[in-house]
Amino acid sequence: MNAVLKQQDQYASFGTRISDVPVNNHLGWLESEAIHIMREVVAEAKNPALLFSGGKDSIVMLILAEKAFRPDRFPFPLLHIDTEHNFPEVIAFRDERAAALGEKLIVRSVQDSINTGRVVLRREDESRNVHQTVTLLDSIREFEFDALFGGARRDEEKARAKERILSHRDEFGQWDPKNQRPELWDLYNARLHKGEHFRAFPISNWTELDVWQYIAREKLAVPSIYYAHERLVVDRRGLLAPITELTPPRAGETPVLRTVRFRTVGDITCTCPVLSDAATVEEILLETAVTRVTERGATRMDDQTSDASMELRKKAGYF
Repeated sequence: MNAVLKQQDQYASFGTRISDVPVNNHLGWLESEAIHIMREVVAEAKNPALLFSGGKDSIVMLILAEKAFRPDRFPFPLLHIDTEHNFPEVIAFRDERAAALGEKLIVRSVQDSINTGRVVLRREDESRNVHQTVTLLDSIREFEFDALFGGARRDEEKARAKERILSHRDEFGQWDPKNQRPELWDLYNARLHKGEHFRAFPISNWTELDVWQYIAREKLAVPSIYYAHERLVVDRRGLLAPITELTPPRAGETPVLRTVRFRTVGDITCTCPVLSDAATVEEILLETAVTRVTERGATRMDDQTSDASMELRKKAGYF
């Protein structure tokens, strides 16, 4: 932290904020690449969609789509696979943002998959993250999507670092990490057989710090839970589990009030905040610059259960 503060003081002596220097050229390159990928996919795909959850990465994806396609309407709808175990602040932000853009938002629910017997829970309080795969693949078949834009980044998790920017999925929606298409010289192969589709990750080369620097540069609004706030939590397996109606304390646990923020948002049953006093984008940038733990490694209980858990889920068709 001292090194970052020293760097900030150095920038301040020139009347400049840390979020403004020296990343603008770097962010410009990342933005240009992402816009190029979006336009390439739209040119090649017959029926794409953009995954939008209301999280910070998908918020960045929306502004990139605006820069790629405005003043026209987006050439794709927005799609959210809702676990119905999401934080209410994020869902409210999702709906407000889609309405403000005037774009079509398609929501498909894991609860509907449970109701129809497509998903069977082992217990009522388990994470629904992994079960999103069933609802997602059903949605792809329902609307005949042949391309899905996602906001995944390579720095989030090691399995995601293995994946190409255009990730081919077979007729069962599965990903084969040992049989991926080369992307030499940033050339993307979007050829598909009937029933296949691909996932496109325009911000694959971005980091968590890049995302926050871009949010700062573009002055983007994000859900309030990304900023420091007081919340009841319990220490569970070394993570801070939030206490909510869906996630009450377990036997022997004593909730405590802590000042925390969320680095990533998702299913309440497995998404944890971190201790933080960062109440502004500038403070989040300083915090992110010195962290040595990935956001998923620090906040996702379901990623702690198996070293290969994310890769196994992705092979089955997960985001």
